[in-house]
Amino acid sequence: MNSYIVDLARELRSDIASPKAVAALSAGATSGLGLLVSHVAFATLIFSGPLAPHASQGVGLVLFGGFASCLVIALAGGYRGTIAALSPALVVGMAVIASTMDARGDRLFVSVAAALILSAVLTGVFCLVIGRFRLANLVRFVPYSVAAGFVAGIGGAVCLAAMSLMDAELGWGAFPALLGSDTLWLWSPGVAYGIALYWSMKRWRNPLTLPLSVALFVGAYHAALAALDISSAEAREVGLLLTSTADGGLWPVLSPADLMRVEWSAIGMQIPNMLALFLISLLAVVMNIAGLEVAANQELDWDREFRAGGIASLAAGLGGGTVATIVVPASLRSKLFGAATRWTEIVAALVIASGLFLGDGALELVPSALVGGILVFAGLGMLDEGLIRGYRRLPKTEFGVIALIFVAINAFGLLEGVGVGMLATLVFFAVRLSRVDSIESRFTARERRSNRVRPIPDRAILREEGERAQAYHLRGYVFFGSVGPLADHLRKAVHGATRPDCLMLDFGAVSGVDYSAVNVLSRFVETANTAGVRLVLSALPRHLTREFERNLPPSVFAELLLEPNADSALERCEEIVIAAWRTDEERAEQRRATLLEHVGEDLERQLELQIRFEELVDELSGWLDPREYAAGETLSGPKSPHDGLELLVSGRASAFDAAGSRLYQCGPGDSARPAGAIAEKVTSVVAEEPCRTLVMTPAARRWLETHRPALVLKLYGYLLADQFPAEPGVSSD
Repeated sequence: MNSYIVDLARELRSDIASPKAVAALSAGATSGLGLLVSHVAFATLIFSGPLAPHASQGVGLVLFGGFASCLVIALAGGYRGTIAALSPALVVGMAVIASTMDARGDRLFVSVAAALILSAVLTGVFCLVIGRFRLANLVRFVPYSVAAGFVAGIGGAVCLAAMSLMDAELGWGAFPALLGSDTLWLWSPGVAYGIALYWSMKRWRNPLTLPLSVALFVGAYHAALAALDISSAEAREVGLLLTSTADGGLWPVLSPADLMRVEWSAIGMQIPNMLALFLISLLAVVMNIAGLEVAANQELDWDREFRAGGIASLAAGLGGGTVATIVVPASLRSKLFGAATRWTEIVAALVIASGLFLGDGALELVPSALVGGILVFAGLGMLDEGLIRGYRRLPKTEFGVIALIFVAINAFGLLEGVGVGMLATLVFFAVRLSRVDSIESRFTARERRSNRVRPIPDRAILREEGERAQAYHLRGYVFFGSVGPLADHLRKAVHGATRPDCLMLDFGAVSGVDYSAVNVLSRFVETANTAGVRLVLSALPRHLTREFERNLPPSVFAELLLEPNADSALERCEEIVIAAWRTDEERAEQRRATLLEHVGEDLERQLELQIRFEELVDELSGWLDPREYAAGETLSGPKSPHDGLELLVSGRASAFDAAGSRLYQCGPGDSARPAGAIAEKVTSVVAEEPCRTLVMTPAARRWLETHRPALVLKLYGYLLADQFPAEPGVSSD
């Protein structure tokens, strides 16, 4: 902590003496003025209706939250130039709490303020825990359509609230009344200002547009009041200007004595709305960090940003303010202006503080239409980001989710809208996931073999009867939506024209299986067992094995063949096919004749290789050292490194990788560690039965290369015979 403070002080001292200082003053003051005006508008919306007599205190509550959050994130955040403030998304949640609080008189305001402060503290604690224990990755996964629908819905709600704030009642029957002369002048200036401000900001993107337009609007509005001979007192009386309601300063909002007037029972009834505000705050934090990361094209430390946001919300709440989050446009402006320094945030915080501590006398000069216009401006921006851009960029189904959330939020409420959107997203996700084929690949024992070395007759049997062993590599998450097509395909294989002897299901690439899928697959296992088809399951997790054991009759489960990996499972399938061929007495004579036709050439080639091997061993006998290994003994491995070329004379050995999977099997005449890419994966070679080998050391090989090159070439030719088979009619000598 001490080192961080020292580094922070050194950084601030360096930046204030650099050219960044002027840019920080300009960008910070501009952002601060814009936030000051928007915060007044937001607070006026939240504390309207029965809370209107406490609007000034509400402004103080919101301003202190913005000031504290902006200052703390300036000192603790990772991105230089981050601006924090009250997000429009949070305004609606706060307004819901304020409008539904079951309290009366002076108790109403203190209860609402206490609820908002508690929400800020809760958000701060949760964000601090996420950042402290590095859990940010757990909350980053928010579907874009849900986030965009949330933004669009909040934008629509803000626009509707702005109209209501300007005494314009909306509804199908109230539309003609909006155009009446007695109401048109109440809302039209604010709506016109909001639309013009939004168009100007989008057209020129100049940060001075907002503060300059506010000054021009206030001046023009007061000039119009003077031209119409309407005094300021009369304008406040009819709601054209804001009214000061604070006896003193805007902060502190609550005193210790006010806590005695809090209706805690009413706050208890607000727990669902407070939790909704908390969830909105969390969503706003996630969306704004992600948005800033994309907009600034810079990787951010999410855990650090969560810690900074948590400390900021705690400081705001404990100091008597509301929660606030990062504001992406203002934060990005710091980078564009060359003001990527903590001084930008500090200046913005001080500008907000100036409005907080100078009192609310200036609020009496603010037209109500200005507040409504700024809300319209904020709402239009969110509608553009959520609805318009979503319509242009997203598929129709994704945009449909956005539109559904937008309608649900404005028709039923915030939580209902987000809930409907999440449900629709999950349904679409399930449908799309069910279209993903759970079968990654399918093959037969004729098309792909295990790494086991088999005699020539067995290889011929597999070439002829390999179709009777069908293998399926499964992938992904097998659930109720995807298991149906998988089970249908497997059932067709079992009941097809040619019934297989066995089916292999490899679960090595399966990330999970839900109970519905286990139930369906268990029924298929019983079907296959009844049809006489053996099932070989590879890489089946322990918990899934237990699920099958619980869902299958003991006799059926006992028939399941479980193997640790795909290679051993395929080897088991090959053995089943070979055994079935040998036990088929009806066609025994015909099959033997066919087998002899197929293996004749292979036997001749194998015999030729054996003769070459024996001749080669005889010629190299002076440079080969004999060795013997018992079954299970390691020929080479971490504790027994290989020391040259090792040829098997008798027995069989298998090579394994680091995961314990067999890479290949070697027999008499083979090298225990053949050259090539596969040799790099070998970690151990183990004898499966007693083995005798002959070893040529590197020194012996170098001597032969120098003094007997023809003999070495003959050895190399033999080792590469499988990769470069001799052409028909050409001698291999």
